Amino acid sequence: MFDSVIEFTAGLITALAQPLNSTALAIIVFTLGVRLLLLPFGVMQARGERSRARLAPEVQKLRKRYGRDPERLRRELSALYAREKTSPLAGCLPGVAQMPFFMVMYQVFISSTIAGNANALLTHGLFGVPLGQQFASTVAGFGLLSGPTLVFAGLFLMLIAVAFITSQRMRRTMSDEVQPEFMRGVMPLLPFGTVLAAAVLPLAAGIYLLVTTSWTAGERAFLHRPALAGH
Repeated sequence: MFDSVIEFTAGLITALAQPLNSTALAIIVFTLGVRLLLLPFGVMQARGERSRARLAPEVQKLRKRYGRDPERLRRELSALYAREKTSPLAGCLPGVAQMPFFMVMYQVFISSTIAGNANALLTHGLFGVPLGQQFASTVAGFGLLSGPTLVFAGLFLMLIAVAFITSQRMRRTMSDEVQPEFMRGVMPLLPFGTVLAAAVLPLAAGIYLLVTTSWTAGERAFLHRPALAGH
């Protein structure tokens, strides 16, 4: 169902690459443009997460008090959210709304063919490495200490840096919320999954991951500033 949208998106990135004289740069510009369009969803998500964090202690008290009476617990939680004019899904729905956009962009950067034709985006390169090349095949073809392999190494290092920043922020945020110990241990590790993904995906997809996760880290740092907490 996304084929026509994927074809249009690939064509748009190809058109951007001509004046920029770089498909990799076109991917960066396109990804930034899409994230800018999705910024209102990010604002909604930040507000929902702040509301959920603020109400977490009250929710925990209600769960302890009415844990054996699910119907009463449901009524009390509904009353709490209605009184505070929010919802337990307030921080989740905006993220779900973004998924179709991310699915299309992801498919554009990993598909070897689009509309029955070879994906031209993956035939271009970055510092001599084809955008359709994967890390394993690069090491096999050029060696572990070759220039093309160092391109992937640089990508991995930048993804690790972004993941570390995101992970640290998650740890600080979770320390202010009532969370199970298991969640406190696992959730901060999830951002590093982008590094593993980039290791098996084409270089083009890795560039996309780097741009979109960097945007997310910057967006969350700005929208969750203490000065904005009251807005």
